Amino acid sequence: MSKAKNDDKAEERKQLCFLRRGLLLASAALYLFLASVLVWGYLQTRAPQDFPVKDTYVLIPYGSSIDTAAHILKEKHIIKNEQIFRLWTRYRYDTIKSGDYLFKKPESLWSVSGRLANGKYGLDIVKILVKEGQTRRQIAKTLSDKMLRFNPDKFLLITKDKEGFLFPDTYHFLPNATEEAVAKTMLDNFNKKIAPYRNDIEKSKMTLSEIVTLASLVEREARNKKDRKMIAGVLLNRLRIGMPLQVDVTWFYTHGKGTPGITLRDLSDKDNPYNTYRHKGLPPTPIGSPGISSIEAVLHPIKSNYLFYLADKKGITHYSRSYAEHQQKRQIYLGH
Repeated sequence: MSKAKNDDKAEERKQLCFLRRGLLLASAALYLFLASVLVWGYLQTRAPQDFPVKDTYVLIPYGSSIDTAAHILKEKHIIKNEQIFRLWTRYRYDTIKSGDYLFKKPESLWSVSGRLANGKYGLDIVKILVKEGQTRRQIAKTLSDKMLRFNPDKFLLITKDKEGFLFPDTYHFLPNATEEAVAKTMLDNFNKKIAPYRNDIEKSKMTLSEIVTLASLVEREARNKKDRKMIAGVLLNRLRIGMPLQVDVTWFYTHGKGTPGITLRDLSDKDNPYNTYRHKGLPPTPIGSPGISSIEAVLHPIKSNYLFYLADKKGITHYSRSYAEHQQKRQIYLGH
């Protein structure tokens, strides 16, 4: 073989070697690029580092597009990458469901996308205690402190004429329950709890509103079941003979003050319809939501000839038939 041919073959082998090396380098670069893209993509689908540290509610408004949802989730630090969320959700699910979503812990983009597509809201039932004697305003605050986007002013408007009829109880609501739904639940509960007493109400010769109003006074005045029945009897005695009820608890409702804070000016205020010293009969409305025990006390009071009562420093209630006897007991038990 000639020297020229040998040189040509050597050159070919050299070129093939360069080509193979180039292909290997190109392949390595491609693999490295793809690996980088995969790693980047994986990192982009993980929960962001600034994911909220506490339970977070995210509202996806009715009619929101996938683009809108992606933007909201990004702003709330629930996902890292809007674009990947959009592409994946369109490819995998096509649509999402609106509503309130609760996020308790970091979730991957795939998980968040699946939840929105399937309407997995993750909402926990909220347990709310409405105490006996609470007013509508107090109830509204209790609810707004526990629930999501609950508007106390709207609730008060809805329940404007329902003071005393929002039954005190332990309730279980979804955190996004509307003011209308909450009010209806509480009013329905009142009707349910009062249903067994319908015959007693008819026999009482009082309207339901009058019974609830008197029961709301008893709720504030008495500390136990026996005292409720006794005090209900005393207040009914006063109503029967046309004596002013003279209860201090109405000032909790109108002025937010107790007996020690009541002034002579308060007692002489004729313009206050809840002043039971100046106005005979029941106040215009209940002063809170009485429990069933106080309603029972009004329907089945302990009958007596007592017209006065007072609680001593130990909380024990003492009853009197006359004002003179009442004054003597004030001196004995209260020192004045």
